[in-house]
Amino acid sequence: MDDPYHNNVNQQMTEGGDYTYTQDGGGQDGYPYQTDYPPQDEDAASDATEGADEDDQMYEGEYQGIPHPDEIKEARRAARVEARRKARMAAQQEEEEESLPEQYETIMEDCGHGRFQWMLFFVLGLALMADGVDGFMVGFVLPSAEKDMCISNADKGLLGLLVYVAMMVGALVWGGLCDKMGRRKCLIYVLTIDLVFSFLSCFAQGYGFFLFLRFCSGFGIGGSIPIVYTYFTEFLQMDKRGEHLSWLCMFWMFGGLYASFTAWGIIPHYGWGFAIGTHLQMHSWRLFILVCLFPALAALIGLVFMPESPRFLLENARHDEAWMILRQVHDTNWKAKGEPERVFTVTNIKTPQTQEDEFIEIQSETGTAFQQFKKNRQFFALRIILVFSTHASNPSVCISYHGLGVWFPDMIKYMQYEEYESKVRIFHRERVERFHFNFSLVNQIHREGEYIHDKFANIEIKSVKFESSLFENCYFEDIKSTNTFFENCTIKNTVFYNTDLWQDKFKNCRMENATFLHPKKGCHLNFQEENDIVIYMVSFLGSLAVLPGNIISALFMDKIGRIRIIGGSMLASSACTFLLLLSFSQGAVICWQCLFYGVSVAAWNGLEVISVELYPSSKRGTAFGILNGICKFAAIIASSIFAAFIGITKIIPIFLAFAALVCGGMVALKLPETREKILS
Repeated sequence: MDDPYHNNVNQQMTEGGDYTYTQDGGGQDGYPYQTDYPPQDEDAASDATEGADEDDQMYEGEYQGIPHPDEIKEARRAARVEARRKARMAAQQEEEEESLPEQYETIMEDCGHGRFQWMLFFVLGLALMADGVDGFMVGFVLPSAEKDMCISNADKGLLGLLVYVAMMVGALVWGGLCDKMGRRKCLIYVLTIDLVFSFLSCFAQGYGFFLFLRFCSGFGIGGSIPIVYTYFTEFLQMDKRGEHLSWLCMFWMFGGLYASFTAWGIIPHYGWGFAIGTHLQMHSWRLFILVCLFPALAALIGLVFMPESPRFLLENARHDEAWMILRQVHDTNWKAKGEPERVFTVTNIKTPQTQEDEFIEIQSETGTAFQQFKKNRQFFALRIILVFSTHASNPSVCISYHGLGVWFPDMIKYMQYEEYESKVRIFHRERVERFHFNFSLVNQIHREGEYIHDKFANIEIKSVKFESSLFENCYFEDIKSTNTFFENCTIKNTVFYNTDLWQDKFKNCRMENATFLHPKKGCHLNFQEENDIVIYMVSFLGSLAVLPGNIISALFMDKIGRIRIIGGSMLASSACTFLLLLSFSQGAVICWQCLFYGVSVAAWNGLEVISVELYPSSKRGTAFGILNGICKFAAIIASSIFAAFIGITKIIPIFLAFAALVCGGMVALKLPETREKILS
């Protein structure tokens, strides 16, 4: 081309493959033109001639495939518009995901706190009370059941262990199921299983069958705690949660009081039992198990009239059912407050994404779940810290609470035994001939004695041991014995008529013409021995002692916060453990037990509240079930360890309780405060 303009333009290829145009003349330096698509200078195009009509000329960069600057600007503008659109969509999606918790909190505030919550409070309280009754019941029936069923020393204690294992498994299983099947449905199953198998256990005559039935009952009732707290939490507004969940905790105390009081009034009364035929013996401890079913039965009947948790329904996209229940809560409360004209105005409730939607989003936006994990690693790290802190604090309380819960009554029994042993009377080489023993023999040891032509009739022999003694031409009739043995004795021409002195009572003895007529074979209960009134009183007072702690924690849970309640209670409880070193009498043990229970219960309540508030609704039951299962496991371990040191030393149990409480209290301080947290 001969255009003068092009004569002054030099076209050069850069190293990067871009074209650069420079104009000569005027003493001016050349200036580059490049675009970014592909990258080059802006305004690289020029008209064919200066001053020519733009519509009549062709853009010469078109020959080299260089986009027009207007096209480049339009592409950039479109990219910015698309980026803004995606940002708005992401913000809108995030707002929709977060709107359900906030909207649900607003709805619960609109529904108010009134008659409906109080009805649900008492129904769920009875279910929690049933769990407390089952926990205390084992300790009360254990001595009588083992003696009534002739359990060997090797098998003793198996009942208590299996029940706690069953409760641990039940908490793990039912906590997870209530997130899948629903809170109300699972709680109905839990109470039904407990009722059926507990009722059947009252009639079980064999120890193996009795253990199986109690295990099944424990598996059922073990799931009540995670379900009850999860269920009730989802009907409470934020400013009511701490206080009313703490009031709910009191029902576990009521369960202990109910079990202690009824056991005290029923088990020691042998005459309250009855027989069905010749093989089915219903002793009073079996009647006590029947009476213990009343709280669970009442809770099951009340639960039939309660609705499912609307929060659970919303999490499972059951919008219409949730709306109907929320309207029921609203109308029930406001009618009771004298304002029936108030209308439930909610018409649209957000529903969260399903797991399938979340999976599709991960695959489309981030490619893989691993990339999503990397993207949210800070969130997962925080969640791990929360889980560790919660699951470390709660077992710490369990170790000290349940460990000392075993230590207190066992220590009292040991003190009673020591006191009893100190008063034993020892008779050495006594000779008694033609004497009628018509009075009871209690807490005695007879060594190398001789009893000739003596009569023992209508008496009780309790804690008596005959060692290397001779019985010749003696007569035993209508004898009731407890912890009585004959060791290395010689029995000649002696008659035992209608006594419970049988083979297990004679150790390495030589029998010469001994006759046993109408013996009372098997095991026989002595309710005065097996049911010491002090043990019932200890359990009753220990349960009653938590009442002040429950009231204080309920009143201040929302005022000073969960963390201060938990930390303060655990540290104060650790200080109380040192007072146990001053336990030199039964009265002192009971006093320090009541003090420890009263102080430590506030930590229990705080941990129950914070546990349901930390976890999202879709995983709340599962997390609480795992937490409660770990606590049951800690209780099993602590009970075994603490019981092993009874009569050996006080220092190790006290140090273990102190260390567990201090460590748990320090870890609890790492938990976030949930006092003003909306349920996620």
